Amino acid sequence: MDKNSKRREALLYHAKPTPGKIQVVPTKKYATQRDLSLAYSPGVAEPCLEIAKDVNNVYKYTAKGNLVAVITNGTAVLGLGDIGPEASKPVMEGKGLLFKIFADIDVFDIEIGTKDIEEFIQTVKNIAPTFGGINLEDIKAPESFEIERRLVEELNIPVMHDDQHGTAIISSAALLNALELANKKSEDVKMVVSGAGSAALACADLYVLLGVKVENILMFNSKGVLTKDNPSLSVLQQKYAKDIKPMSLEEALVGADIFLGLSTGGIMSPQMLMGMAENPIVFAMANPDPEIDYNLAIATRKDVIMATGRSDFPNQVNNVLGFPYIFRGALDVRATKINEAMKMAAVKALALLTKESVPEQVNVAYGATKLVFGKEYIIPKPFDPRLITIVAPAVAKAAMDSGVALNPITDWKKYEEELLDRLGNDNKMVRLITNRAKMDPKRIVFAEADHLDVLKAAQIVLEEGIGFPILLGNKEIILELKEELGFDADVQIIDPKIKEEESRRNKFAKTYWKSRQRRGISLLDAQKLMRERNYFAAMMVNEGEADALVTGHSRSYPSVVKPMLQLIDKAPGASLVATTNMMMTTRGPMFLSDTAININPSADDLAKIAIMTAKTARMFGVEPVIAMISYSNFGSSTNESAAKVREAVAYLHKNHPDMVIDGEIQADFALNPEMLKAKFPFSKLAGKKVNTLIFPNLESANITYKLLKELNKVDSIGPIMLGMGKPVHIFQLGASVEEMVNMAAIAVIDAQEKEKKKINVSE
Repeated sequence: MDKNSKRREALLYHAKPTPGKIQVVPTKKYATQRDLSLAYSPGVAEPCLEIAKDVNNVYKYTAKGNLVAVITNGTAVLGLGDIGPEASKPVMEGKGLLFKIFADIDVFDIEIGTKDIEEFIQTVKNIAPTFGGINLEDIKAPESFEIERRLVEELNIPVMHDDQHGTAIISSAALLNALELANKKSEDVKMVVSGAGSAALACADLYVLLGVKVENILMFNSKGVLTKDNPSLSVLQQKYAKDIKPMSLEEALVGADIFLGLSTGGIMSPQMLMGMAENPIVFAMANPDPEIDYNLAIATRKDVIMATGRSDFPNQVNNVLGFPYIFRGALDVRATKINEAMKMAAVKALALLTKESVPEQVNVAYGATKLVFGKEYIIPKPFDPRLITIVAPAVAKAAMDSGVALNPITDWKKYEEELLDRLGNDNKMVRLITNRAKMDPKRIVFAEADHLDVLKAAQIVLEEGIGFPILLGNKEIILELKEELGFDADVQIIDPKIKEEESRRNKFAKTYWKSRQRRGISLLDAQKLMRERNYFAAMMVNEGEADALVTGHSRSYPSVVKPMLQLIDKAPGASLVATTNMMMTTRGPMFLSDTAININPSADDLAKIAIMTAKTARMFGVEPVIAMISYSNFGSSTNESAAKVREAVAYLHKNHPDMVIDGEIQADFALNPEMLKAKFPFSKLAGKKVNTLIFPNLESANITYKLLKELNKVDSIGPIMLGMGKPVHIFQLGASVEEMVNMAAIAVIDAQEKEKKKINVSE
């Protein structure tokens, strides 16, 4: 995509369908006049009076306790500099989005139109009663230091300038682990810092608290090493100034144990790295180009322990590992400030988490066989679901121990459960799927690429690194649409009907005919079929000319699934094909089966569908808890429809006792663990959170997933094909661009898994 196209897409994202990225959503009922009279006059007077009696009741009756202000004056925005408060608003909304999706914290972004320190401070103080915490953002130094210092001192709610402390906290955790791997002690190491801005100074300050000695830190700004005789240094910079002669960065790095880069890309050469001490620790965090490229550094020295700010290399120092969970813990105990003890608690929690066994969900997301503490894993991954239950409680405990918590937690198990419930509001699965696909992208046939939305999906798949699209359809139309979209990448385009493809058509036809000649298919029939894009595409996958296939946007599901079932064999050991839809609900991902293939499955079929769905859930790092759905509960009906579900469950209990599965059961009991436990305490599902539903027939499954999708605006990925020998997946008719991109990612992951199994079998 060219620069203008990227610009247009970014602007459309922020403008459509509704300007901005966040909104206010009611949390109470408002349907009736009675509801409204409680929400506003006259009922609202009662909580007002209670708060007037005791101001702390504001946390009981309003949203203050879960509301953070992201505040800026737009003077140091995200590599854009001093662009003003209005221009900074998209960034602040983005920060609010991260708070919400990672820690379920609500945010109002506040842009203040002043550069005067005192005016800024007074404005924040005047609006502070609205909020439970304040995240300062993108304020230029040195003003940011004074603003934060004053607000921390003068307000009784948590205040943190994330630009300073976020990188410091995350990189400190990485440093603790890097020092351990390098077998070095913090008090002995020599450190060189490139950069002397707010983030670099905050990092150095926190490293000193970890034991690094100030006298062992050499800090550089754009003009050179900080020296005592430099009158332009700020008070905070003077702490790291040395009584030495000017020297180059290369000279300073000779024998250094640690390099911290928060400056400019490419300033560290291989020669400089070679001059460092044994087992050097290099944190090159300039973005998008690190001070030294990761691959170059690894090629230069095998003993280097490396971290960057980039997500495409190991050990990303990403602020999202910190600020959502630090504020979460601070808010939950009503901390009056975020102090050094709380920051250090976050550091140690992150460092320790890295040494624990990594959940399969994280391994799956990052395409790793097994992430293990070591040089390529010194800091947790941003998608690790344990972060909220590890970092937030550590911060909360530190707030309590240091005497700044006004509402101490007493039941830590209950608190952890509450934190886990918050995770359900964030549909991380799409990001996990995309990230997993990017680890090993595959060749994907888009069989309807002469449709604008399909081509747009293929463009995104290529540009996001999910896969390598092969475009099938009318070549002239595809080229016209590519030009319209600004899709200028050189990708393979195939029109199955043109003369140039006759040889390939005949080759495919002959192969197909040989497999179907005893089932009423003639060679002429096969040759005609190969002019049809879905038959041609399926043969491309069969013949190894593509790794995966997606289709179905413009045609009905039955007409598209037919060639797939005719041309593609079932997976080894599979005796039927089925589908599941992954629904991104507020309680987390839910798998619903069979939504598209088997109209009225038998008890045996239902058992097989449950087993295949369980395997698919695990493929995405979800441990399946399966309810076999019916209109009856545990034998309350003798009808054939309920009886077959009961029979399937009995078979699975006997032959797959390790599966967490039960039924037949009504949907409301399946989804309400407390109600289920109270009424049916004997059930395998009692007290558990069901995440997989197997339906007794196609109509109930299909209707349910489409109702969820349309009424609750739940994102759906699927139907995902189960039991197929090749990675072929079919869109629903009229699928959106986003849905097609997600399905393409699923197809890539499916191809990755099938490739792994093939390798394992051959070995």
